[in-house]
Amino acid sequence: MAYRKVCDTQGGPLVGEVLHCSGGLDLDWDLDKEELQESGPSMDRMQMQHVDCQRSDAGPDPDPELMEPIQPSVSVSPHGRFERLQEDPNYISHFTRAPGHKGQRRLHCFLVRYLLAGVGLFVLGVLIGWFTHTSTVKPPIQPPDSSDLLEDLLRRITADKIDALQRSFSSLSDDSEESRARYLYRQWVGLGLTDVHLSNHTVLLSLPGSTPNTITDQSSHQCFLPNGIPCDQRGPNDLPRQQFSYAAYSAVGSVQGEVVDVQYASVDDLRRAKDSLNLTNQIAVVKLGQAPLLYKLSLLSELGFGGVLLYIDPCDAPPGHHTWRQAFRVTLNPGGNPANVGWSKEAGGSLTSLLVQPISALLAKTLLSSPSTGQGDSCIPLAMPPNTERKKITLTVGNQLSYKKIYNVVGYLKGRRNPDRYVLVGSRHDSDQGGGTSAIMNQLIAALTEQTKRGWVPDRTTVFCSWGGSALGSIGSYEWGKDNSVVLQSSAVAYVSLNSPVRGTETLRATASPTLLQLTSDIQRRQLLSCIRGGNCPGPNVSSLQLPGDVSFFANQLAVPTVEFAFEQTKAEETTSFLSEAQFSAEAPETLDPLFKFHETIAKMTAEAILRLVNDPVLPFYPLDIALDVQNKLKDKSAVSPPLLSSASSLRDHATFFQSEIMRPANDPKERDPSHVRMLNDVLRDLEKSFIIPQTAPGVYRNQLYNLPGKTPQFSILQFSQEAILHCNVTSKAVKYNSANKEVVCHSNMNQSLSLILRAIRSAERLVCFGLDLFENYRK
Repeated sequence: MAYRKVCDTQGGPLVGEVLHCSGGLDLDWDLDKEELQESGPSMDRMQMQHVDCQRSDAGPDPDPELMEPIQPSVSVSPHGRFERLQEDPNYISHFTRAPGHKGQRRLHCFLVRYLLAGVGLFVLGVLIGWFTHTSTVKPPIQPPDSSDLLEDLLRRITADKIDALQRSFSSLSDDSEESRARYLYRQWVGLGLTDVHLSNHTVLLSLPGSTPNTITDQSSHQCFLPNGIPCDQRGPNDLPRQQFSYAAYSAVGSVQGEVVDVQYASVDDLRRAKDSLNLTNQIAVVKLGQAPLLYKLSLLSELGFGGVLLYIDPCDAPPGHHTWRQAFRVTLNPGGNPANVGWSKEAGGSLTSLLVQPISALLAKTLLSSPSTGQGDSCIPLAMPPNTERKKITLTVGNQLSYKKIYNVVGYLKGRRNPDRYVLVGSRHDSDQGGGTSAIMNQLIAALTEQTKRGWVPDRTTVFCSWGGSALGSIGSYEWGKDNSVVLQSSAVAYVSLNSPVRGTETLRATASPTLLQLTSDIQRRQLLSCIRGGNCPGPNVSSLQLPGDVSFFANQLAVPTVEFAFEQTKAEETTSFLSEAQFSAEAPETLDPLFKFHETIAKMTAEAILRLVNDPVLPFYPLDIALDVQNKLKDKSAVSPPLLSSASSLRDHATFFQSEIMRPANDPKERDPSHVRMLNDVLRDLEKSFIIPQTAPGVYRNQLYNLPGKTPQFSILQFSQEAILHCNVTSKAVKYNSANKEVVCHSNMNQSLSLILRAIRSAERLVCFGLDLFENYRK
């Protein structure tokens, strides 16, 4: 059966005709017809032909006296498969005996009786043996119905099981990454995965030095630790906590300069600072939030700063998250092994020329001489008061570089119809972050492998990954991804992230690429219905904001559709975005979620996403969501060209028809050849690849479908191109041209960005049209 889109001269879609053919015949109707037309021998022919299809109830019962064993020599009649014995004219003569042989006849009857008795006992023994054998043989395992599969899968995921897995994981005597990876390897094999690999990579790690980094006030000669405690008041238990607070891959050494308050280091903040101060070799005090850290550092480096102190303003912190005396860790590694890319030997192995150090809000308040208390509903953000004398400080950073091994654990649950299409599920086993994550991953593997024992086999292959080196720049996932990039480019279907599933208990947040927004919303809606029955319901929260973590390689480098569910404890405000770049010493999962109910919720939502992605014949991807997202990002018509708006409108029209009621029957996999369904899925999967651009600002995704925080959605490349125009007026180092040419060069960069977006939209439209052609040109 085929479906065809027919277009008139105006391009309007018409509904194609659907032809139905039936090769079946009504057997009972045929028999009645023959009975009316034929009699005598024809009746025998009709009855015998009917026997070929089903057991006939017609005809008289045979005479019991004539029920003798049928001899092999019985003839085959052209009127039927076997003739009735009563209709054979020679039937009586076959058994007629001459008179006078009564002795012989008695002997024959005696022998026949014993023979029949023996045959009867033999047949009885065979029947008893057959029934005994069939009663002991178990029936073949039937796979569960698709309607019951999800419910049974979710029923097997419980908080108690996750709690038990977490206790087993946290009871390891050796807390090293290698020990944790080997434990996971054994667990996955024991849970039923038959293809599990443990691999390692030797990478360059930036670790804290033997002594804590310090900040010294030159006027009072007071030395402070990163959390604000004076150096001479350090207790015996403070060293591990202070060593945790550092910026991985920062430049090392000492820098002396004045403290400069640049707030969030936006272009406007930096313009104000440059207009009033000489910024060369000064030390910037910067709040996290609003923009990626790496982008801020690139601007500060261009302006000539020598050092950077990072902190989180208490007014931006989530409720109940006390940051006054808490320092934290950040990484300046954009991803992968720094020894392979971006490593600056001249800067001592760092990834920046800046000395960078995170500090507590308490120390920031002291250095800025800020009167703010940063507490309560009327929280006043930290800021240096006007006309305040700036402190002169010395920043000392003593990080150490070392080559060490990191470990990845990768296990496969093979698919049946499309084993070369992969749905990746990623977690981490860092010593300070991976406990609850690993417990959820083990529970998912246990629940899915239990389904395979009941006969279920996924359509696509599921790849379970536990990454090493995640905290210092997603090193494990980047290295594995680069090693397998050729295969992943053509075969990876989606990436389901478990980077940090329970980092709070206030907000259930789902993050997905536009392709998976509909699926993510459906899953969250299902969870809300379940929650309504139990009370304490979170509101729906789905977005396409870019997130740090191992998901970045697959979303940013490969443009694989991604989805992540997580509980957070943060405000949904613009300033709080990118606060997740700060890594605090992790609370134990049992402290954050004693009953493991939040872990159970994330596990169930993740399991449903995995099941849909590996089991749905047609991938649950929606091109129309991409088209709507593109148009939403182009709302500011003053910054875009008419061809760009026209292409976006055309993409939406084609995507709308692709998902319309007219095309819905053609999307039914039962009506399609498997090879064409596979081609359709590849079209759906590759749509996001159209929006990968060659280069963007530091810390910003190359995949333009992911949003940066802000009240107005916008393509990140256009947003930062507009900031680049402003930045040209802030510093002369950014562009090596005279002032007359500066504006021309910056606006040229904006035009180039618009051209890249136009090219991406047209590429996506061509893919959607190719998907339509699969239906138009194919005939069964």
